[in-house]
Amino acid sequence: MNLALFDFYGTLTKEDTSTAFLFYATSKPRLAIGFALVWPVILLYKLGLLPARKTRPVLACIAFWYRCEEDVDVIAKRFAAEYLPTELRPDAMEMLAKHKANGDDVYLVSATLNIYLRHLCKRHDMKLLCSTMSVKNGRFTGRYLNGDCSCENKAAAVQKTVDLNAYSQVYAYGDTDEDLPMLALADVKYLCGNRISTNQ
Repeated sequence: MNLALFDFYGTLTKEDTSTAFLFYATSKPRLAIGFALVWPVILLYKLGLLPARKTRPVLACIAFWYRCEEDVDVIAKRFAAEYLPTELRPDAMEMLAKHKANGDDVYLVSATLNIYLRHLCKRHDMKLLCSTMSVKNGRFTGRYLNGDCSCENKAAAVQKTVDLNAYSQVYAYGDTDEDLPMLALADVKYLCGNRISTNQ
């Protein structure tokens, strides 16, 4: 059996669904108040002075802090069913389907939040490693468990969860520098759809 590790945004999708979900799941008053609080963070990100891995947790906190997990889950399930299918890349989904037809273990490894990715993974029968929002007494705390699942955290999540030596070959698919530590674990690596190296 082989193992296939897929990044999400930019690899399986055409656009940034994380931002789309924040707007989809958050009321306009909360968005307005949130923007007033964190506009310096957004500006620094737009100027390239703050990396995405530092920006995402701040925006997620503004969007979901103290909200009821069950209420947000209803919205997330609808988002995954209605919006996400329009953003999936046919070529990447075809590659994913080939791995599944081959009987490979398939993991989605992403900095995107579990809130809606878990519904996508359930629909496509994938295992999930991703940024996870903590919950206390049924409400989101606004904090991530185990940090933003990007860069070295992606590789660490895989190594903590999966015995790489148990597979004949490990495939990894990504599209940015944030994916390189995960790709380094693989025998066969694809970056932006191009095979970049293989260790046989």
